[in-house]
Amino acid sequence: MNVPESWLRAFCDPAIPGEALAERLTMGGLEVEAYGPVGPAFQGVVVGEIVSVEKHPSADKLVLCKVRAGEQTVQVVCGAPNARAGMKAPFAPVGASLPGLEIRSASIRGAQSEGMLCSAKELGLSEDHAGLLSLPADAQLGADVRAVLGLDDHVLTLKLTPNRADCLSILGVAREVSALTGAALNMPEVKPVPAKGAARHPVKISHPEGCGRFSGRVIRNVDAGAPRRRG
Repeated sequence: MNVPESWLRAFCDPAIPGEALAERLTMGGLEVEAYGPVGPAFQGVVVGEIVSVEKHPSADKLVLCKVRAGEQTVQVVCGAPNARAGMKAPFAPVGASLPGLEIRSASIRGAQSEGMLCSAKELGLSEDHAGLLSLPADAQLGADVRAVLGLDDHVLTLKLTPNRADCLSILGVAREVSALTGAALNMPEVKPVPAKGAARHPVKISHPEGCGRFSGRVIRNVDAGAPRRRG
């Protein structure tokens, strides 16, 4: 069970650091197998916007991108097939550091490059290097990519035993934290959503002694291709 610390603290926020919280849970019988940052170690990477894309004069598979990040606009040599004008992507300017790499100004096939546009693999987030990691269109230019992607959060990895199914949820772990630390438990407010239709689906409970209640709702006309709402 992976528990984001920020999400857990939204339910119960004891006045102790994350390492101490992990130790308290382990000593209380809920073993924390690992505690660490959710994102890999990279620094100085910001939100950049590709202003224009032109062919590289000396390389068929490379392009020259004008990249704007805040007030500065620089030229970056890029080989990603999905680089396009108007796209926002992680931009590592000169001086930034990626896993195993420090970004420097360089001449690539005769064209100057003042930084790097990054894929998920170059940031250490996954093995996907098919193209640049696309960032939300409303991401603020020049903002720290770690903050935009929520990579400064920490994760507690719980090694649960079969008898602790109550901790297979954030709320269940928060109850445990509240009991162990005395911190207040903030129960989420769940407002009922009225049904918009009268459709019913027949359900038969074969063993009512094992299921005291079953609830559900029929949902139709879902558009799987609709854009995801953020926030």
